[in-house]
Amino acid sequence: MADLQEQRAEELEALQSIYEGDTNFKQLDQNTFQYKYGEDDHYKSFLVEIHWTGDYPNEMPKINMDTFYNRNLIPEVKAKILQALSEEAEQWLGCGMTYTLFECLKDRQIDLTADQPEHACTQSIDLDSVGVSALKISDNTDANKRKELKKEQLTKAQKRRQWERTDHKGDRPRGWDWVDIVKHLSQTGSKDSSDVNATISGANASIGLTTPILQPLNI
Repeated sequence: MADLQEQRAEELEALQSIYEGDTNFKQLDQNTFQYKYGEDDHYKSFLVEIHWTGDYPNEMPKINMDTFYNRNLIPEVKAKILQALSEEAEQWLGCGMTYTLFECLKDRQIDLTADQPEHACTQSIDLDSVGVSALKISDNTDANKRKELKKEQLTKAQKRRQWERTDHKGDRPRGWDWVDIVKHLSQTGSKDSSDVNATISGANASIGLTTPILQPLNI
């Protein structure tokens, strides 16, 4: 028994050294380890949990595929992964095999998850077996931030022009769309003064203003 404890202590030290800085690896306690394959939320991503039994490594460790992370993984894919790990573990009985088991799946990941559909029904999870701590709560904060970043960002000059076109309450001032008659006539060519006066008087009448008719000065 002392030899097993010493062997397990050496393997634990080796695992911590090898996977230092690897965010896909996680040690839950002295005897339980996890490794994640693929990107988060990808439909072919999965997580393997290995637990050392009392007689490990003289016997196979317990391999758990029923974590909450694997809730979308279909049973057929889980079975293929478990079979691959079991076949590999049988060859390493009596030796530290956790690193070997984790690594052997990297080369076979595509093949083992080939039958996983992109849209699979979420499977029910037994919380008594996986524990509440295994739950992963989705956070939509990042998604919301990405949506906010897509909104058009106005420059200071654009904001200032937009502000000046309103009454600072978000409404355009009265008469913003009125036509400058004098300016319009100056651009369309000269007309008889009586025509100009008539046009101006008509425009004023339409907006409720009374302005005396302008007469040309005698020079």
